[in-house]
Amino acid sequence: MITRNSAIAVIAACFTAMVSHAAEIGSVDTKFNLMTPDDSIKLQVFSDPKIEGVACYLSTAKKGGVKGAIGVAEDTSDASIDCRQVGDVRIVKPLEEGESVFKKRRSLIFKKLKVVRFCDVERNTIVYLVYSERVIEGSPKNSVSAVPIARWDTAQETSQLALCVYGT
Repeated sequence: MITRNSAIAVIAACFTAMVSHAAEIGSVDTKFNLMTPDDSIKLQVFSDPKIEGVACYLSTAKKGGVKGAIGVAEDTSDASIDCRQVGDVRIVKPLEEGESVFKKRRSLIFKKLKVVRFCDVERNTIVYLVYSERVIEGSPKNSVSAVPIARWDTAQETSQLALCVYGT
């Protein structure tokens, strides 16, 4: 028999499993809301869990307002992705065609944002596709990024971003 507490634990585990780990780099506001959070665009970065040396940068729209503040707003399907080789590329686990590498919920239950990976073996390129899916009907809005795999010259890894100083 399923108890109320075990049902709540299962639901919480499902929501936790849907959200992938990404680091937020920054955000910009797109719509001012007087007493509640503003609508915004969030910029995040995540690494492919099976391929070292590739980073994906993802921008997504985030609803504010009262619904956004309490976590029940349905975010739009607008998203953009750009993935880059950031070091020596090494495949650490077997890859599956069309495998999901990132998921994030976009509404309380029915909608999620997904990033899937494809391999273009002929061109030695990894391709990432971001799109939104919904239980009944998804969105045709999507974005794609291709990462051609090349030798990585470690001498070029010297960062010039030390010149990028925030808050001073």
